[in-house]
Parts: sequence; C-alpha cells; structure tokens
Amino acid sequence: MSSNKISTLAYVVDTIGAPFTLRRVVLDDLQLNEVLVEMQYTGLCHTDLVVQKGGMPCGSFPCVLGHEGLGVVKNLPDTHSTTPLSEHTLKLGDTVVLSFRTCQQKTCLACQTGHSGRCPQMTSFNFLQSRLTPSQNVNATPITLPDGTPVHGQFFGQSSLSKLAVVDRRSCVKIASDIPPPELAFLAPLGCGYLTGAGTILNVLKPEKSTKLAILGVGAVGLAALLAAKALGVREVIAVDMVGSKLDLARSFGASYTINTRDVPDLEAVIQGVFPEGVDQILDTTGVTALLQSSVKVLNHAGVLALVGVPRPGQVLEVDPLDLLLYCKRIVGVIEGNAQPMKLIPQLVEWYRAGKFPVERIATVYPASKLGEALDALEAGKVIKPVISWTDV
Repeated sequence: MSSNKISTLAYVVDTIGAPFTLRRVVLDDLQLNEVLVEMQYTGLCHTDLVVQKGGMPCGSFPCVLGHEGLGVVKNLPDTHSTTPLSEHTLKLGDTVVLSFRTCQQKTCLACQTGHSGRCPQMTSFNFLQSRLTPSQNVNATPITLPDGTPVHGQFFGQSSLSKLAVVDRRSCVKIASDIPPPELAFLAPLGCGYLTGAGTILNVLKPEKSTKLAILGVGAVGLAALLAAKALGVREVIAVDMVGSKLDLARSFGASYTINTRDVPDLEAVIQGVFPEGVDQILDTTGVTALLQSSVKVLNHAGVLALVGVPRPGQVLEVDPLDLLLYCKRIVGVIEGNAQPMKLIPQLVEWYRAGKFPVERIATVYPASKLGEALDALEAGKVIKPVISWTDV
C-alpha cells in the first residue's frame, strides 16, 4: 500500500486535566479496516470531559477524543473490497455518522442479536485500545505529533475532534446522501447521546402506550428518550430536571408532567401524588444517588429502573433486597442503549425526516475554533447539546 500520510488539525489533550488544544497532527496510512473521514460536525458529550479530567479511562495521553462525529468518506484502503465487514460497503463521498465499535464476532451473542451495547469488548475497544489489529508496518495508533510522538487515537473507533480522522469502519454508519448540509449538524449526536436515550427506550424498556414512564434528567440523552417514547405513543411521561428551560422543552416535546428538583425537595412524594401506585418504568440519566433512592421507592410492582447516567465516585445506591424481591422490581444498567448502530441510527434519521425526532431543537452549533466556549456552555448547563462545525478550520 502506498504511503498516504497527511497532516490535519485536531484537538489534543496532552495529559489528564490538560485543555483541549488545537494542534497539527499527522495521520498514518489506512489499514484494511479503516477509512479516512473528513469531519463536518462533531457532537460534544460529557464523556469527553470526564475522560479529559481522568474520571474514565483512556488508553494513553496525549490523546484525541470526540465520539459523535459526522462526515464524508475521503479515502479508502487500496484493498477495500476484500476487507472484513464488506457487507457494510462504503464508497468515496458517502456521508457517515460515527458511533461506537464492538467486536462483531460470530461468537458474540450481544453483537449477533442486535444488542451491541452489551458487547464484552465495549470498554476495551472504545476507551483503552486505539487500532485493534495493527499490521506489521503500521503504528499502533493512527495519529502522531509532527515530531513523531504517538497520540492515542480511534477513541470510540473515531477520535472525531479532528478535521480529518482515520476511522475504524465498524464505527461508520452510512446515511442518506440527500439531507441538506445544515441539517447534518443536528444528526452528529446520533452516534452516542441520542442513540443511548432512544435505544434504552426501544431496546430495554420497550414501553407500551399505557406505560407510566419517568425520565430523570432531560439533557440530550433524556430528551432523546422522551422523543422515542412519544414516537411509540406513550401517553404519560414525567420529566425530572433542575433546569427550567429543559423542562419547558420537555413539555413541548410531549411530557405529561414536569418536576423541577430545585423546587421540590421530596421527589418521592411528588411522583406518588401524581401516580399513587407508582410508575412502571424510570430511565435515569443523572447518576445522582438521592434521585435513584427515591426512584426505587416509587416504582410500582414489577417496575424497572434503567441506569444510563454514571454515578459520581463514592456514591452508593442502597436498595432493600426484599423490596426488589417482594415487588419484583428490577434495576438494569444500560450502555449505549443496548443498540446496534447500523440498525438504530438509520431509523432515527427517518424519524427525524418525518418530524418525529426534532433534534434540531436540542443542538447548538459552534465553529470548531470556539470549542472551549462550547465546552464551557455544556458544563454550565447553558446548552443541551453543543455541536461543532469544522468549516472554519
């Protein structure tokens, strides 16, 4: 294979706690399972911030993060037609949403049954490893600094906080080519945040129209879950948050009731005031132990609590085993909505085009040069889902 190393701009985090710095990096030649993607938009997720600060693992530093990319295929390896996963053939110019990667082995029950989020390799493949099977003449990571220093790449198979990225093809989901470019900005977060919320509804909770559902935290994940529930026809949904503007948006999306936890000290009492027998299902995106303690108590008989949010270090959820046993309550942890991106992302795109998934009302677009401003707004809760556009760098 001929040498096609190119340079590009990427946001590099040098060490734990270091800022995202726009720097020149060098991309390695493509392997058989990789494609070169030119990013158009990248959604920003709290996970990027948590990893930057050392709260979740990363293979090594320096690194390039970003895991909600959307872009165009700019180059393919020379022997593309003979590579694995040829059933997902890509060609130059295809628009792709980038999502997480899994093993996709025939022996993996999770991957083969369409619940890729349960793949046992999730943590290793998306956080710890860069290239999964580097060949003899290819670096273990596709990114280096100009002086040759290795930079951990392919975070979630993509490292999409980069103008150009060498992406694992398992992370690429081809979408319709006739979507107007300005609208593509709203679809970048389909790869993680929106997929997680909607997937938890569609693949885990599977509510019926009569289900009484509560969603704790209506940021990007919670609102995506709400939109999915309403698309299924669920009539009664309680939205819980501490930001009034988010609750207003949830109400406009069809939430039956909203609870502002800044104003309500006793969540349990308020929910039981609305539904004396409790709710059937709760989806938590917050990881806040106090809310989770109340949640278990307000689940009705055979109720289910789906945990999506990451609890803060040191927090412990105390649950009475008899409460679970006698009332058949269940607590389930969910990663990436237990979803198969190749299936769910195109479905959500179709919902978007049909007006059932109006995520254009959730996102705020920033130029890539203003990444710091976008991250500050995300941390401060001023925006729900920041998306950066790569057109200015």
